[in-house]
Amino acid sequence: MGQPSMRAPERPPRWQRWANALGGGLFVALFLVFVVQIGARFVFNQPLPWTDELAVVLYLWVILWACAAMVPEQEHVAFDLLWQRASLRTQAAMQLLGHALLGTLAACSLPATWDYVIFMAREGTPVLGLPLAWVFFPYGLLISVLVLRSAHGVWQAWRALRPPSETRP
Repeated sequence: MGQPSMRAPERPPRWQRWANALGGGLFVALFLVFVVQIGARFVFNQPLPWTDELAVVLYLWVILWACAAMVPEQEHVAFDLLWQRASLRTQAAMQLLGHALLGTLAACSLPATWDYVIFMAREGTPVLGLPLAWVFFPYGLLISVLVLRSAHGVWQAWRALRPPSETRP
């Protein structure tokens, strides 16, 4: 029995390391706000309203940022009963169709999404007064990244559907 390969894991690209660091930082901030909230409420019996609000905002940012920039496509929830039974060519066609539909819908919603995010700059959160544009910004980012990921998925599926090119001497 041979020994397992001891190759070092591939290092993610720089943008992915930055995205992961930002996501980790957001999560640490959420955790610290949560600890302050628990301490103020249960140790000092003095609830702090700003901790509730900031925890909700950070939670939104963590979830939407992770979905947009950190979680690879393969890790998202998928219904793949038909996918597993299909041939590679059919899988590529399904991938092309799925990404085209999702990307088109996201692209169609993009202008209205950003209009809403910008519109919400006039409103602020009740306690901290944060502009709601900053609260909803990661949703606009998520939709934008979804369009880009879908375009990349369509391109990959299109390449998989093309017959292999014949090389001529």
